[in-house]
Amino acid sequence: MSKRIGYQRVSSVDQNEARQLEGVQVDKMFTDKASGGSADRPKLAAALDYVRDGDTLVVHSMDRLARNLDDLRRIVKELTARGVAVQFVKESLTFTGDDSPMSTLLLSVMGAFAEFERSLIRERQREGIKLAKERGVYKGRKPSLTPAQIETLKARAAAGEKKAALAREFEISRETLYQYLRAEAV
Repeated sequence: MSKRIGYQRVSSVDQNEARQLEGVQVDKMFTDKASGGSADRPKLAAALDYVRDGDTLVVHSMDRLARNLDDLRRIVKELTARGVAVQFVKESLTFTGDDSPMSTLLLSVMGAFAEFERSLIRERQREGIKLAKERGVYKGRKPSLTPAQIETLKARAAAGEKKAALAREFEISRETLYQYLRAEAV
């Protein structure tokens, strides 16, 4: 018996996936709360492992499934080769493996547009941050440590304590620890 398996992805834990696949009937749902650019999407991996020959993977839109055009084409090709159909609700497209050259072209063109749109969004975000910095409005991320913690960290590192142990204790990455230590030299 074939099943309809849903996959949803939102970029952060704060976002709500409810609008994706709203009103679409599925037998089982997999939801990731991770950036599309991240290769670490455990629920996608679980969904890809779960689907079987004859099933349909239902996704709200192409950009919810893949990180880029190459990723999209690879996932769709792998699934259709296994006999799994891939349906994109927003684009009203379904791929089965018996697709015409026109379907293959549509997948590439629509995927390229989605990738282009994400690039534009990132570019506008960078421009907005740059303008906000110029106006003095954007201060960046809040420091991980207080000034007192930074002084303690620097003193203990200077005394020869292992940096990896200090990073764990202060709950910061080693790179962040080194940034604090380099700031001392400035």
